[in-house]
Amino acid sequence: MVYASLVNMIIDFHTHIFPPVFEDKRADYLSRDATLAALYSNGDLTMASAEDLVSSMDEAQIEKSVVMGLGWTNLEAAKVSNEYILNSAARYKGRLIPFCSVNPAWGETALKEVESNVASGARGVGELHPDTQGFSFSDSAVMDPFMSLLGSYDVILLTHASEPVGHQYPGKGTITPSLLMNLIEKYPEVNIVCSHWGGGLPIYRLMPEVDAALGKVYFDSAASPFLYRASIYSVMSKVARSGSILFGSDYPLLNPQRIIRHIRAADIPEREKSRILGGNANHLLGIDAG
Repeated sequence: MVYASLVNMIIDFHTHIFPPVFEDKRADYLSRDATLAALYSNGDLTMASAEDLVSSMDEAQIEKSVVMGLGWTNLEAAKVSNEYILNSAARYKGRLIPFCSVNPAWGETALKEVESNVASGARGVGELHPDTQGFSFSDSAVMDPFMSLLGSYDVILLTHASEPVGHQYPGKGTITPSLLMNLIEKYPEVNIVCSHWGGGLPIYRLMPEVDAALGKVYFDSAASPFLYRASIYSVMSKVARSGSILFGSDYPLLNPQRIIRHIRAADIPEREKSRILGGNANHLLGIDAG
């Protein structure tokens, strides 16, 4: 179903879907994958399927969603998830934009999985969760070949990010603005999306040297209501530049309509709301270029 023109379409840049077997064998997969266990040990959290996501998109009048797995620590889980995401994207013909998820610490195995998925249509890699995956952005032996590959294929990297202050929550981790800046400055050729507002990194865009480094960096709004007041959108549109903000829900953790309502109610110009809701994602993904 087409809800709007390219100018006004809504694109959710941060969603997760899971193969039905993950729910069917939930305890087994939780025991094998550290990231899944950190985020989904609460049995009340649904491991949503592609069908669940598309139904939610229809209710919210979302045209497209970027779909991804987690920062897997188990290779078999990653492969099953990546295959499911690619198949789901093919099934829904343009509604779902596939990313693949790997652990950079797997070395050549990770590179081959990325290459295979990109060849099959993956537009990016993510989400990364370095804390549970056991690697560091500062480890050149791990990151140099990984980021070089992403740059050569011109695919997007989406990483988890977290705040250096504030309350704790499952999966918060330690990927704070200083660690993100190290990654960004070392690999300026890669388009990087920092989830959850980059743990507050856009605030530092007021520093000229930080602003200069963020030319290919974007920030999504995933899980915002669990982290910030609704005024975050008006604040960030001023300091982050609205052209770098991507609407992301973190579905199924949060209903996308809740964030859409906050964006529409924000004290920012309508043109900027449109860019946040889909225009910036449209540009980054090259949708308007065909």
